Amino acid sequence: MIQGLHSDEAFMKEALKQAQYAFEENEVPVGAVVVCENKIISRAYNQVEKLNDVTAHAEILAITSAENYLGSKYLAGCKLYVTLEPCTMCAGATYWSQLDEIVFGAADEKRGFSVMAPNALHPKAKVKHGILADECSYLVTSFFEQMRNKRK
Repeated sequence: MIQGLHSDEAFMKEALKQAQYAFEENEVPVGAVVVCENKIISRAYNQVEKLNDVTAHAEILAITSAENYLGSKYLAGCKLYVTLEPCTMCAGATYWSQLDEIVFGAADEKRGFSVMAPNALHPKAKVKHGILADECSYLVTSFFEQMRNKRK
């Protein structure tokens, strides 16, 4: 089946491209895009190490960029696509920015919001998960495997 240009899979592939940039820069490979009216309005990847900032997660950077693009602190009518389930901090940012929908690839069974803070999202926000989960998970697993091998 051919996926459409504006499908969840197509937007998640764009988030995966961002995650690959993070991987190449030795950052935890998480990528995110914000979509409004079927158009990507921001792209970001984790830059915690690069910026020496624990809040420089892909989601936070993508949300800030989208808000700047729209000239608004609210992202009503927008969707966040992210390769890994958001942490509590990022889930809180989606709450305050009032995103309509959060779409994530791989679950984060240790630090994801669904485990740590299941009520952190805005009550009106829709959630989809598992979009390209294998590809998203593979990138994160490969990164940490590579990190463990470097320590040996």
